[in-house]
Amino acid sequence: MVAILQSSIPYDPSQTRALPGIQPTDMSEWLHQDDAFAAQMAHRAALLKSQRDDVLALSPEAEPAAQELLQLVLRKTYPEATDCALRPDGVRVPIDFANPLDTLCNLVQEDFCILQKHGDEHVLTGAILCFPASWRLREKFMRPLVGIHVPVDSYDDNIARRVQRLFDGIQPGRPLWRFNALWYDDPELHQPRSASNPREIRDRGRAPYLRSERQTLLRLPETRAVVFSIHTYVLSANQLPKMENPA
Repeated sequence: MVAILQSSIPYDPSQTRALPGIQPTDMSEWLHQDDAFAAQMAHRAALLKSQRDDVLALSPEAEPAAQELLQLVLRKTYPEATDCALRPDGVRVPIDFANPLDTLCNLVQEDFCILQKHGDEHVLTGAILCFPASWRLREKFMRPLVGIHVPVDSYDDNIARRVQRLFDGIQPGRPLWRFNALWYDDPELHQPRSASNPREIRDRGRAPYLRSERQTLLRLPETRAVVFSIHTYVLSANQLPKMENPA
């Protein structure tokens, strides 16, 4: 178990909205960086090295989208980079467009999922997912949105239709965001879990850690793929003010 904790979250995790809970934001707020940057980045690098097949998947059709995503992240976070990017923690990251997800893994704290339209649905065609919150990439890879969210009870047919319409309407340069708030017994960021063995839902009084994902949706202008990014915050319960149990 690796305990990497932030000192705060830049939103109120008690103010959750009904699914899908989406709000508009802008490109300046697309990616976040916080006080756990160095520790999370070191953990990401270790996971990529030791468990690559568990944290990275990319279909051939998604390679152009992954390369476009890397270009966008570099423009937004490392605009001076050429062959290498110098991270805030002093680590130099070689820029490798032949392996775009590996490079992205070592540049920012966010995990990324690439979804592309197949027929009437968006399908998960690529991802770098170091910090899964109780799901396995290998079980969701190349599956559509509905299949990805099984067995989430609240993700019913009505929500599925609304989410697909939402994905169809996402515009380049106009990201959307939401967050969740989950209580965990263990602060470890890498928590894969099979859909056949779902996690027991915990509440604040029964679990010592709050895990919250800031999730964004963005359409890439050239490949038209939708990018789902996940920035994971973990805080000890005693760091938080009194609040209602988040869902």
